[in-house]
Amino acid sequence: MSLAERIEALRGRIARACDLAGRDPAAVELLPVSKKQPLALIREAAGGGFLRFGENYVQEGTAKAEAAPDLDFLLLGPLQRNKAKAALQSFREILTLDRPELAERLRHLAGELEVIRPVWIQVDLWAEATKLGGCADADLPALLDALGGDPRLPLQGLMAIPPPGDASAFTTVAALRQRLQQDLGLPLRLSMGMSGDLEAAIAAGSDQIRIGTAFFGERA
Repeated sequence: MSLAERIEALRGRIARACDLAGRDPAAVELLPVSKKQPLALIREAAGGGFLRFGENYVQEGTAKAEAAPDLDFLLLGPLQRNKAKAALQSFREILTLDRPELAERLRHLAGELEVIRPVWIQVDLWAEATKLGGCADADLPALLDALGGDPRLPLQGLMAIPPPGDASAFTTVAALRQRLQQDLGLPLRLSMGMSGDLEAAIAAGSDQIRIGTAFFGERA
């Protein structure tokens, strides 16, 4: 199957899921996850209208950002404090903010570099933080305090990687989004759902789904 055929199939799934949920397909972003994919294939996707790509590793994403400055790369993988500066320099958005000390480090560096980088809080509501990263519900107040509403790190929303096979996990994240929107007084997006569960994520209100192999095909 060609890249164009895979994209068409994914768009069909998104359209059907949105139809069932009474949502506009244009409101759901299909974010290609391009880790371990060659730049030539990313360029082919860009020719089809995709200009934003998710990367899991700072070093790999930095190399691609330098080679393709006309494209936007978003960090989807865990971020260590010692790589925070490189991440701010190379990635347009960071979706894995998950602890106060990282927020403080990013705020300091964003001021030093004079950059604005939208961030998402990665949440872990299922006690899987040691495996995947993420902020527990009880730790959110401390993280939000550390973020401090800094305009250099505007909060976009919540990113989650729910346990496989647990469709109710998506509604749990959606409820948290609703609560935080009321508490903070600002709109928040949801980034959740991958190739195996995008329908359940869209039904729960996800605004962005992150697709790797089903988009690009198997990695070489």
